Parts: sequence; C-alpha cells; structure tokens
Amino acid sequence: MTNPPPVPPAAAPLNPADEKLWATLVHLGGLFFGFLAPLIGYLVLRDRGPFVRAQTATALNFQLTLIIAYVVGGILTFLLIGVFVILAAYVLNIVFCIIAAVAANRGQWYTYPLSISFVR
Repeated sequence: MTNPPPVPPAAAPLNPADEKLWATLVHLGGLFFGFLAPLIGYLVLRDRGPFVRAQTATALNFQLTLIIAYVVGGILTFLLIGVFVILAAYVLNIVFCIIAAVAANRGQWYTYPLSISFVR
C-alpha cells in the first residue's frame, strides 16, 4: 500500500506589514491587469488576514463593476455617449486605484465609490 499524499498545512496568517503590502499590490494590479490581479489576489490571500481579504474583495468588486461599465459603453458607442462612458471608466480606474493603493499602504480600510458588491 502507498501512503496518502501529505496534507498541506493551513495558510499562515500574514503579519500586518505584509497584509498592507499585498493589499497595495492588488489595488495597483487592478490598474495594470484589470480584474485578473484582484481575482488571483483574492483566491490566494483571502484566508491570510482580515485586512488583505477585505481589500482584495473590494478591488475585485470595483474591477468587475468597471467591466460592466466598459460593456455598457461599448454597446452605447453607436450613440456616441458610449465613448464618454468608456473614457470616464478609464479615468476612474486610474484615480481610484491609486487612491486605494495609497490608503492600503497606510493600513486604512478603503471602499471604492460607485462599486457594486459582488464578493464579500
């Protein structure tokens, strides 16, 4: 008989400095990689601490909301208003991701305005 594979230990909690670092990187990752960085960060880090879980979920919710804005803007481009919707979503992504990254780096809890809560 063969031995069963070893069970990996539960993920160790991060210290507060590491939680702030990862939360900052996830917010900035949303700026550069869209929803992929917050999604990967949420899946990997959600059990590592309350701050990093809340911040990755917040970043993921905002990026999913932006996807909806981009789709609606894309549909409305034939009315020319869609171009303004896409441009506004792009600018909001840059501004709010930077604000969120700075807040996370300071250890402050941040929620994006205008964001739909998909993940908690």
